[in-house]
Amino acid sequence: MQVRREAQFVRRRRAVAAGATLAIAAGSLTACMALGGDDEPAAPTASGATTAPGDDDAAAESGSVQDGFTQGTGGSEGDAAATTTQAPDGPVAAPPAIPSDESFMERVDYITGGITPKSVVASNTGLVIANNMMYSHTSTVYDAESRELVATLSDTIVPEEFGVEGHPGTAQGSPVEAAWTDDGKFAYVSQYTMYGQNFGVEGFDNCTPASGVGPSFLYRFNAELMEWDQVIKVGAVPKYVDITPDQQTILVSNWCDSTISVVDRESAQEVKTIPIAAAPRGIEVLPDNRTAYVAAMYADKLFKVDLETGESEVMMETGRKPRHLNLSADGKFLFMAVSGNDTIYKIDTETEEIVDQVVSGREPRSMILSSDGTALYVVNYYEPSVAKISTDDMEVLQKEPTDANPIGITYEPITHSVWVACYGGSIYVFDDTLATDPDV
Repeated sequence: MQVRREAQFVRRRRAVAAGATLAIAAGSLTACMALGGDDEPAAPTASGATTAPGDDDAAAESGSVQDGFTQGTGGSEGDAAATTTQAPDGPVAAPPAIPSDESFMERVDYITGGITPKSVVASNTGLVIANNMMYSHTSTVYDAESRELVATLSDTIVPEEFGVEGHPGTAQGSPVEAAWTDDGKFAYVSQYTMYGQNFGVEGFDNCTPASGVGPSFLYRFNAELMEWDQVIKVGAVPKYVDITPDQQTILVSNWCDSTISVVDRESAQEVKTIPIAAAPRGIEVLPDNRTAYVAAMYADKLFKVDLETGESEVMMETGRKPRHLNLSADGKFLFMAVSGNDTIYKIDTETEEIVDQVVSGREPRSMILSSDGTALYVVNYYEPSVAKISTDDMEVLQKEPTDANPIGITYEPITHSVWVACYGGSIYVFDDTLATDPDV
């Protein structure tokens, strides 16, 4: 224990020093345009202009090149799949050699090139997908080990080719979040809104169920074919996507509908919608495949949902803007990022009480657990930084600066690396296998 505490002290000492560089990192980015709502940037209108309904999010036009690090490249807007490379058959994920709450993160790559990533998600089988929303209209796929771009997928589709009637011609989406199947064969990607014929009112962040925003879609990415192979209709402005542990059901939080969609994977159909409250976002499902937790961001509430009966109830009132949820592998603890409170809460799922908490930084957004469950990684949107937290005692172990507006994060279990997506056009990659801080 003493060794661990000393290691934590070293990390915190470096974190303090790193804090002095945060403003520099933010300043190195091309000036951002103020954007909308409490979660997403302003959506382009049909004419291509942007609207700015609020001031809580921001997206930058481009990222700055960081000296001393390899600069990867993303895909160009509108490209078709860059290659037909199949999903790698590489090494099987194994627990990290050093527990993640004892290791140290070191930045090893900085990926740019035609990307504006809202989210980044690892497949657990050697691929990482970034979703670039309406600023680039693509999803980009990377090899987790080489960190090279292997595919760029345009969000432009022909709905009728996927059996979707009533929308003739081409349509364009705007990729937000993704959820991979456990076998890494498919990723389901939510589309913030659809542009094309007969889609109704375009999505925007400050919407309500009365706004008339049209339903949108999930696209399914096939990792063997490296292309979209399925389109599934869901609610208005779908955001977060989760798959139940038994892999049979997809859950989607519909921001404008104040609902979650329950999608049967086999039939690729929405079979149920469950009412939540204003601006549902983060979702987690217990190992029982029946109990789900949903964060309602504008309602400041955490909901508990019975997926079989379709009933939902308020589990607890939260601080301002509960956004993201992570669940421990055994289902015993739920971690909740409350953005407006700058705080991460640890909740005992049996007692449904908060047992610990920590201030991670300014406006925590997305989070991810390490593969061994000992560390939680959080992006702090307005700081801007990525923080590493011990899940045992909820202490901040390390903090590293990023470009402005870090928004997405994933843990890649084969390389034990942490990928951070920044709206302005960059992805940071941190190796988290070091035994000690190389700069100390």
